[in-house]
Amino acid sequence: MKYDIHQTTAYLYASPVPVARHIVRMVPVSRPGQRVTDSHIAVDPEPAEWVETRDFFGNQVAHIRIETAHTRFTVRTSARVEVDPSPEHDPAAGPSWEEVREAVGHSEDLTPNSPVHHVYPSPAVSLREPITDWTRKSFPPGRPMLEACLELMHRIYDDFAYDSRATDVSTPAIEAFEMRRGVCQDFAHIMITGLRGLGLPAAYVSGFLRTEPPPGKERLQGADATHAWVSVWCGSEIQWVGLDPTNALIVSTDHVVLANGRDYTDVAPIGGVLVGSGRQKLSVAVDVIPMPEATPDAMVAAAASGEANEAGEVYDETENPG
Repeated sequence: MKYDIHQTTAYLYASPVPVARHIVRMVPVSRPGQRVTDSHIAVDPEPAEWVETRDFFGNQVAHIRIETAHTRFTVRTSARVEVDPSPEHDPAAGPSWEEVREAVGHSEDLTPNSPVHHVYPSPAVSLREPITDWTRKSFPPGRPMLEACLELMHRIYDDFAYDSRATDVSTPAIEAFEMRRGVCQDFAHIMITGLRGLGLPAAYVSGFLRTEPPPGKERLQGADATHAWVSVWCGSEIQWVGLDPTNALIVSTDHVVLANGRDYTDVAPIGGVLVGSGRQKLSVAVDVIPMPEATPDAMVAAAASGEANEAGEVYDETENPG
């Protein structure tokens, strides 16, 4: 699949902000199975400083300093991305989860793609026994790793209710677990917490999800979604497999990877520090346009739809994906 992706994120501040520093991770990069052939990012107001880097996991990061007083901060990004179908694996044919755990324990690989970075607690993923115990039901002795992870994904989909009002970006996984409610970020963190509690590697992935309109309806501009899911390491032959517990899907051509890391804190689209007071309001609009639909008129309309979706009020420099 080939996509043109447009995202507009805007913060509206209650009082003027004279100085701000932002860390922006909103541009996808080429990865195995995904090629970015063009990308662009622009912010308003004009920054006094702009430095682009890659972090440890290969995500593109823009470090921005703004010294112009402003009541609105807007980030507009666009990218053209080609996504390959995911390889098909027989869930019952791979190594057992115990073999995967042992392989990680003996690994000496410290490169960014190594599973060893994703088996320990991280800032947003602490090991919690109730989640580990609940996860363990899908992992009887000798069960193939991928088969067990697929069952865990479906259990999260079946047992948890999607509720965008139940949590925010700072809600711990254990709270969402106890409520059995949340959004994609919560479901990803719960799945990661349970797997790491068993000593199994699981990474957090942020990105875009193409949404299909109801039959007979046109796709609404700005109505696609930022999203989050899990990537699990299933041994040296299968490697990493993307699993989407929010939709009970194996990740494939409807998912576009933006960033990956240990948890949400590694991939937050926007972070930083600003000088100011009062509340701030966040709006996000996303368009994931398949290439046959990506006419010049459609792309112009998508780029102009920055205020089509309002994600609600937040009180920090983050977004709640999902």
